[in-house]
Amino acid sequence: MSDETRILKLYFDSPKAFEIENIKPLSGVVGLYFIFTKQILIQYPFGKSHLLYIGMSEKKTTSISSRLTGHFDGKSKNAGLTNYRKAEPLFFTFINFEMVRKFWDFTIENLEAYFILDFVEKYGVYPICNNKSGFDILTKTVNENFIIDWSYFN
Repeated sequence: MSDETRILKLYFDSPKAFEIENIKPLSGVVGLYFIFTKQILIQYPFGKSHLLYIGMSEKKTTSISSRLTGHFDGKSKNAGLTNYRKAEPLFFTFINFEMVRKFWDFTIENLEAYFILDFVEKYGVYPICNNKSGFDILTKTVNENFIIDWSYFN
């Protein structure tokens, strides 16, 4: 590891029920969001996790609130999330991009890619509802080393 690499441990906020009253306060917030179950444990190739989806909001106009609302009401057309929500209540947590911006010199899109690729490294595949088949970035080449607490979703 080079001297320039920073190591930062990232923790997730308390889970919130995937309900409109918890989504609306995130209007204007830009960042990453994570949708997961409490009961269903997904068997991934390298381990089990409750995590279903990693998403991002890149602008205040398409805030985390807007993106989560699209998943909640089905307008995002993510059949996996819609059907998991029919099977059981879902939860979400998020990372406000403003909070990591001082440690992250790249775009929000790069941060999402970093998280997704770190998940792939730990669990063997993309989160089950991400539907990523031809991801542009195939390796984590940025000079950062976040330690992501994936055990939050176990």
